[in-house]
Amino acid sequence: MPLKIDRLNLMLGLTIVLSVFSSFSVMAAKVSFKEFCPQLVGQWAGDAAKAGEIPRKVAITGFCSHDQRQLILSVSIGTRAPFSETWWFREQGDQVLLTYYDGVAEDKQQLFSLYRQNGDYSLLGEGVVNARPALIQLLFDAQTQTQTQTQAQNQAGGWQWTQNIQYLDDDIDRYQLFRGIEMTPVAPSP
Repeated sequence: MPLKIDRLNLMLGLTIVLSVFSSFSVMAAKVSFKEFCPQLVGQWAGDAAKAGEIPRKVAITGFCSHDQRQLILSVSIGTRAPFSETWWFREQGDQVLLTYYDGVAEDKQQLFSLYRQNGDYSLLGEGVVNARPALIQLLFDAQTQTQTQTQAQNQAGGWQWTQNIQYLDDDIDRYQLFRGIEMTPVAPSP
């Protein structure tokens, strides 16, 4: 059964998570994309919202290539755009190249470094957001199991995927939430 997150809980939980981010890259270790890729394979569902917005239900499908060098995440149903969002992650040496497409605007690309700490994965990169230089973080925070999940689902408790930014031209020295996506595993059909 998907976790129900109301707006207040989503914002409170993300605020707590964001307060830990500033030290994440200092204590985390770089990892191989081959370790990360298979973790996000499957069908997921949950709530998604940008900071200050009411959460919407979304469905996420994750595909990892056979050689584990490419990951595609498709986010659909409750997105703002009339089409699914496509997040295409590709291993590029010791970095990860992301190509993002929402079916409306032109593709956006960004290079990231991949880190892991205590089961969580963080992609960190430097880019431009709202015409301002920024550090960009995509954090996949591992979620714990609930007692109502079946044995088939016990291999993954889900993820809280937050998209965070820290403007480099600002005095605020912490990440700000841009968007959060809950990823709870969907049980396979019988």
